[in-house]
Amino acid sequence: MIGILDKENDMSDLALYLGVAVVGYLAGSRLRQAEGIIRWTSRIQTAAIVVLIFTMGTRMGANRQVMMNLNSIGLYALVMTAFIMTFSAAAITLARNVMGMDRQGNLKSPSKGVRRDAAKDAEVSACGTCTAGAEEEAEEEEKKGDPMTVIILVCVAAGLAFGYFAVGKLFADADAFDALAGQIITVGLCTLLFFVGFDMGVDGTVIGHFRAVGLRVLVFPFIIMAGTLAGALICGLFLPISIREALAVGAGFGWYTFAPGIIMEKGLVMASAISFMHNILREYISVLIIPLVAHRAGYLEAMAVAGCSSMDVCLPIIERSTRGDIAMYAFISGVIQSMAVPVLVPLILG
Repeated sequence: MIGILDKENDMSDLALYLGVAVVGYLAGSRLRQAEGIIRWTSRIQTAAIVVLIFTMGTRMGANRQVMMNLNSIGLYALVMTAFIMTFSAAAITLARNVMGMDRQGNLKSPSKGVRRDAAKDAEVSACGTCTAGAEEEAEEEEKKGDPMTVIILVCVAAGLAFGYFAVGKLFADADAFDALAGQIITVGLCTLLFFVGFDMGVDGTVIGHFRAVGLRVLVFPFIIMAGTLAGALICGLFLPISIREALAVGAGFGWYTFAPGIIMEKGLVMASAISFMHNILREYISVLIIPLVAHRAGYLEAMAVAGCSSMDVCLPIIERSTRGDIAMYAFISGVIQSMAVPVLVPLILG
């Protein structure tokens, strides 16, 4: 029953986030000619990310059960997270090379014998022109170092410390703090998603990218899910859980409010605890490494490591580290993976 309620709440949150992003896109498209608008929206996004990540860290640090499990179960979860994120990114790298896409997610020059109509060529050419500058900026950022990674790391560490040492003294009621933190996270996410949509509207090239790539965007989440399950399968061969349990853990795709509950209902206590820790770790580690993955491995790989979180918590960071159209792919990918969780986890567990 609790799992069903969580599912309904997450679906209503999904509708809220999608609506906020659409409103932001419409607002940005109307202000496309305004000069200097990206500068202040970028600052607002950075401030919102700081508040959001600090609050998430505080919430995790205040959860004694989570902090106490950072031992053997935490180690198993960390191993699974490393394998799953690596295999997810590797699967996307293989898939985009097969589909003829470069590290920035752009279509490469068509092969000989492949024909396109003039309109399609114009769209691809326009998208390539728009992203050439983005590619150069990404190379410059690599040389300078990415300050966002440092900011995120500091915020997570500070939040964990504050949650562990201070929250218990400041809040007599743990449920009251948890509710307050949840509200702050929701407001922070809505703020970030509004400006993600706003940036897409101001940029004005998102639709062109989407049309150029076409239905390939629907392939990405299934490739990510395949890579995730492959990584989980490998872990099931040497961790003290069965392959079936390992696959069920992987099939949570980062949704820690739903997958652990389904596994627990089957009486698999250790697998449920590993699932909970793994999904939390996947979200938090993704927050930390997305900028690095985007610059070193590829834009689509940055989307892959986040799993379900690519549609909410990690979406603003993906957008800041890549481009508006990649953020659109990430949102769609996260939605499809979330829809797959309540189907795949029970199916795997029989």
